[in-house]
Amino acid sequence: MIEVTDLTKRYGEHTAVDHLSFKVEKGQIYGFLGPNGAGKSTTMNIITGYLAASEGTVTIDGHDVQQEPEEAKKRIGYLPELPPLYMDMTVEEYLRFAAELKKVPKAERKEQVEQVMSMTQTADMRGRLIKNLSKGYRQRVGLAQALLGSPEVLILDEPSVGLDPKQIIEIRDLIRELGKNHTIILSSHILSEVSAVCDHIMIISHGKLVASDSPEGLQKLMSGAGELKLTVKGSYEALQEAVANMAGIQGMERQTVASEGGSEGCCSVLIKTDKEQDIREALFYVLAEKRLPILSMTLSERSLEDIFLKLTGETPASKEPVKKVWSRRKKAAQDNSDSREEA
Repeated sequence: MIEVTDLTKRYGEHTAVDHLSFKVEKGQIYGFLGPNGAGKSTTMNIITGYLAASEGTVTIDGHDVQQEPEEAKKRIGYLPELPPLYMDMTVEEYLRFAAELKKVPKAERKEQVEQVMSMTQTADMRGRLIKNLSKGYRQRVGLAQALLGSPEVLILDEPSVGLDPKQIIEIRDLIRELGKNHTIILSSHILSEVSAVCDHIMIISHGKLVASDSPEGLQKLMSGAGELKLTVKGSYEALQEAVANMAGIQGMERQTVASEGGSEGCCSVLIKTDKEQDIREALFYVLAEKRLPILSMTLSERSLEDIFLKLTGETPASKEPVKKVWSRRKKAAQDNSDSREEA
């Protein structure tokens, strides 16, 4: 459906997109992830024809965006991060205007406007000025505009930005519904949204594609040794002896008393297992035979957030526990107070 080949975009000496290549198959919802400045919006603007590439090609259903812009753009509906809305128009006026700009045949305009308002649940707002709508409804109106002309491909750049949790869920459900009839490329910083909605995920970093797979495929790709968190009633030594001859175990690390919850007579461990080997059933029978009751057992998997940070080389702003940060700030405030009293 969409084929991006060796795409490059330079701004002076800065390269925003660096020889990027990928394919988008028909009837799928693609998540497009990357940190700020990775080149996501630039790539989307080139695909939709808003920007010209420095090098490379983009074809939509066989039509080159630069060589056949009109044919290519007919197949695309685009919702940028800031929807191009005219605030002094009513919802219906704006959508009719957008339908005219998109050269929707005059006989079909009214029907299409009604259809997209119904799909995006904006029909009740048809007579209201756009400037009087909430952020969520403005996003819906922008999405309705993107749907005019019945495009085969929808490109949505941060459709949930600035929305409250309820509105995010509504937009997510709407995107999932639209995915039944459209091919969708969705850019978002909300990783849970991408994981819940998308069939395929592409991760871009410094203008280059660093991963392209299904959410499940990415987890398998990034998984090394598995981790199993286990709490049993019994001593650490007894547990060590029980699992000493078990296959599939790479190592075992005792957890601190705090992570055990302070349960008397219990021990907690983190067991590292071989890749893609599930030892839980075998472990259950071994510990039952040794009369070491299992109080909890949790298989630890990499989240999409972990995969994203690993592939993009990003690190959280702070790994310091909140309690420790609070104690440090409280001590600093007390020291400042003591200094003022001495002065």
